[in-house]
Amino acid sequence: MNTNMQDVIQKLTEFLKNEVKTETIIGKEFKLGEFSCVPVMSIGLGFGGGIGEGTGTTEKAPKGEGVGGGAGMGMAPVGFLVSRGDQIQFIGTKGHGGFASAFEKLPELLGKYFESKKAAAV
Repeated sequence: MNTNMQDVIQKLTEFLKNEVKTETIIGKEFKLGEFSCVPVMSIGLGFGGGIGEGTGTTEKAPKGEGVGGGAGMGMAPVGFLVSRGDQIQFIGTKGHGGFASAFEKLPELLGKYFESKKAAAV
């Protein structure tokens, strides 16, 4: 078969190097009032491929070869690293009614959390 698997593997490796890096998993910091927030992402990758050869000798089943491949990538937020002053906390997005709901309630939740920590420390 004329297909060079080394080329296919090299291209997949380059794809991984370009797409899956710390900057993809740990997002850019942003401010939300007095809080500094850093999104944390989950990334899933999938690859598949195959090579085949036919040894047929008739017109309906000729001799031939084929190659196929595919890749997929999915990303989803899993939470935020949130800080205020010298306090830092991870707030997950699961179990809080989804990402949008958690994001909308983030300032209120953070305020309550940090106030409870401050009261407990006294």
